[in-house]
Amino acid sequence: MSKIGKTVYKVVFLSQNSVYEIYAKSIAQGNLLGFVEVSGLLFDTQTSVVVDPGEEKLKTEFTGVEKTHIPLQAIIRIDEVEKEGV
Repeated sequence: MSKIGKTVYKVVFLSQNSVYEIYAKSIAQGNLLGFVEVSGLLFDTQTSVVVDPGEEKLKTEFTGVEKTHIPLQAIIRIDEVEKEGV
């Protein structure tokens, strides 16, 4: 599927009654029991006229975050994809 070192994960999870979809370079079972560790968050860096307000909200919320821990029960799905975005 993806070449070694180019793996991208799409993580879909529920938080505060909203469904979030984030892309990351790495996921692992974290040191915190019952949490998935997600690191290397990726955001669309293309400059375009069309702005996705959902992605802008995610960028704002995760600015400066190196690693996030998501509870297992909040995770809906984790996919290994070739690249981030639609």
